[in-house]
Amino acid sequence: MPSTIGTEHVPNPISTDGQRKLPRLIPRKKAPSQNALPVPGTPNLPPPSDSSILIFQEPTRRILSSHDHGIFLSSPTYSLILSFVFSLSESATDKKISSVDVPTTHPSIHKILSILDSIEETITRCPPGDQGGSRFGNPAFRDFIDSISSQSQSWHQRLGLHSQSSIEEASIYLYHSFGNRQRIDYGSGHELNFVMWLLCLNRLSLLPTSTFSALTLAVFPRYIKTLRRLQSTYYLEPAGSHGVWGLDDYHFLPFLFGASQLLHHPYIRPLSIHNEIMLEEEGGEYLYLDMVRFTMASKTVKGLKWTQPMLDDISAAKNWEKVEQGMRRMFVKEVLGKLPVMQHFLFGSLVPAEGMSREEDAGVAPESEEKEGGELTVGENGVGHVHRDDAWGDCCGIKIPSTVAAAQEAKKRGEGDGLRRVPFD
Repeated sequence: MPSTIGTEHVPNPISTDGQRKLPRLIPRKKAPSQNALPVPGTPNLPPPSDSSILIFQEPTRRILSSHDHGIFLSSPTYSLILSFVFSLSESATDKKISSVDVPTTHPSIHKILSILDSIEETITRCPPGDQGGSRFGNPAFRDFIDSISSQSQSWHQRLGLHSQSSIEEASIYLYHSFGNRQRIDYGSGHELNFVMWLLCLNRLSLLPTSTFSALTLAVFPRYIKTLRRLQSTYYLEPAGSHGVWGLDDYHFLPFLFGASQLLHHPYIRPLSIHNEIMLEEEGGEYLYLDMVRFTMASKTVKGLKWTQPMLDDISAAKNWEKVEQGMRRMFVKEVLGKLPVMQHFLFGSLVPAEGMSREEDAGVAPESEEKEGGELTVGENGVGHVHRDDAWGDCCGIKIPSTVAAAQEAKKRGEGDGLRRVPFD
C-alpha cells in the first residue's frame, strides 16, 4: 500500500543532466552614499569695484544674531568669500610650494612678504614676560599687537594705499590676523581675517588673479611660519579648541590648500600621512603634509589615531579629490556656517554687509572693549553675551593651553626638546 508523505510538492534537486542546480546569486545593490551637503562650487569672482567711488568705512561686526547669520549665508558677500578662498585653493592645484619663483612674482607679493618679515622683527622687539611656569597666554602679546597697529599705516602705504580711509579699513583685517588681544588666543576666525585682508587688497586692484598661486604657495606658508613663532613665543591659546576632535588647534585653510596641491599626485596618497619618511621628505613642498608633520611633532603619543582622529579618518579616503571636496564642505559648514566663529567677522565697504544689525543700533560695544567673546543675541534690551546649549562652548569655553606652550616650558626646565603632553591632548 503506498505511503502518504503529504501533499506538498518537493522540487527535484537533480537536473535532467545529473547536475545539482544552485540558485543564482544576485548581489544586492549598495545604495550610493550621499552627503547631505553637496560639494560647494567656486562662484565667479566679480571684478574689483572702482575704488574712486567707494566710501571707505571702519569694519565692524554685523552678525549679531542667528537672523543676521542667515542673511549673511544668502548674501553676495558670502559668495564673494567662497569665490576668493576657493580660487586661491584652485590656483595651487598640482603645484609644489617651490613651483613659485618668488623673485619674478608681482611686486605686491614682495611687499606682503616684506611686511611679514617686519612682523617677525616685531616679535623680537616685544619679548615675552616671565611665564612663571604657566602654559597660558603671555600678556606681552598685547604689546606685540599694539606695535603691529602702530606700524600698519606705513606698511599699507608701502603697498600703494595712500587714502587714510582705505588704509584704516584694510588694516583692521591685518590687525585681527594674529589673534585676539584681550583673550590672547588664535583660531580659524583670525586665519580668515588674514585671507580677508588679501581680499581687500584684491578689491583695491593690488592683487590681480595672476598673483593667486603666489599668495597660496608663497605668502600663506610664510604667514603660517610667522604664526608658529607667535604661538611658541606668546603661548597663544587655541580659540574654541575641540582638542583632538578638530583638524588642528589653530588652522584650517592649509588643509584645504594642501589637498588641492595633492589633487592628482602620482604617488602620495591620503594614507601617506602615516609615513614619517614621506612627511619628512615632502612636507616642505605640500601644506597638508607640513601641517600633519607639525601636528605629529607636537604630540608625545605616537599615531594620529590617538591624537588627531579626524585626520586619521580622512586618511582612509580613496583619493585626494575626496579629501579636497570634504575640506570645501568643512569650510562652508565649520567656518562660515558657524555663528560662534562668524559673529566676530568684520564688514566694511570692501567686504560689505546688507540688512544685518549694527553694533551702535543694537547697543553693542566694539569687540575690543569686551573681556570675552560669545554668541550675541539681539533683544529688546540690546545685545548680550550668551552661550548656546547645543555647542561645545566654541566662543569662550575653558581656557586651553597649547602643546607648543608646554614644550617651551619643558625646555626651560631642561626636560628635552620634545613637546610635552598636556591634559587636553
